Amino acid sequence: MISQPARSSTYSGTISTVNVNGVRAAAGKDNGLLHWLASTESDIVCLQETRATDEQTRKSLAPALDSGWFLSHAEPGVKGRAGVAILSRREPDAVRVGIGADQAGTWCPVDEFATTGRYVEAYFDDLTIASVYVHTGEADTPMQDEKYRFLDAVGARMTAMTRDFVIMGDWNVAHTELDIKNWKGNVKNSGFLPQERAWVSSMLAAGYSDVVRDLHPGVPGPYSWHSYRGRAFDNDAGWRIDYQLARGEIAGRAKQAVVEKAATYAERWSDHAPVSVQYK
Repeated sequence: MISQPARSSTYSGTISTVNVNGVRAAAGKDNGLLHWLASTESDIVCLQETRATDEQTRKSLAPALDSGWFLSHAEPGVKGRAGVAILSRREPDAVRVGIGADQAGTWCPVDEFATTGRYVEAYFDDLTIASVYVHTGEADTPMQDEKYRFLDAVGARMTAMTRDFVIMGDWNVAHTELDIKNWKGNVKNSGFLPQERAWVSSMLAAGYSDVVRDLHPGVPGPYSWHSYRGRAFDNDAGWRIDYQLARGEIAGRAKQAVVEKAATYAERWSDHAPVSVQYK
């Protein structure tokens, strides 16, 4: 167990999150993930859906790792599904894989989601960073029930955290009508169900800040996911499901947030765009 003294973070810099939709594919594309990593000003990058073993992920990201990035990776529990990672320009002080909390809120290393490749947490001085992947779900099915259990486990960890904390990733939940272009057509679909949206509200009530929404109040989007189907990308018919939720002193130092949507459909290297937040 890592002790968690109640102190404020001194971190200043840019943190990004992106669902890469398969790290081998994203890294293998011209002007893809490796090109983006070489050009980004971010010094911490959270990845979701690596869909690869640790060995495969390291091989795909070898040019970035050789240039100085450090990789903290939670392998998928099922081949070809999930997988989350944290890339950082400095080595973390410690890393924890898997999610769970007992009633006292302390770390519990063994539970349903310990080896599913959906959660990894890294410590940098007085700041904790987590990369999370919440699966899509399907209304009124066991898959949706599992999604709720996972959200509950993540929520328990979030409420137990006493350090400055930024947890980010693909949540597969659009919180409000501003976060999904076609909200009327999705009110009964996973990703926009009342219980999912209420979970996000409960985390905000517990003291977390949706820093991208705070910096873009009252406007549709900015959407971070666009389907490859039809003209969703060209028409900006997307979902805002990639969040950075921050609690502690660092939340108030989020000064700029951008969704790095590709200029054209052909230039996309994932169906998600990087979401980058500058903290000062």
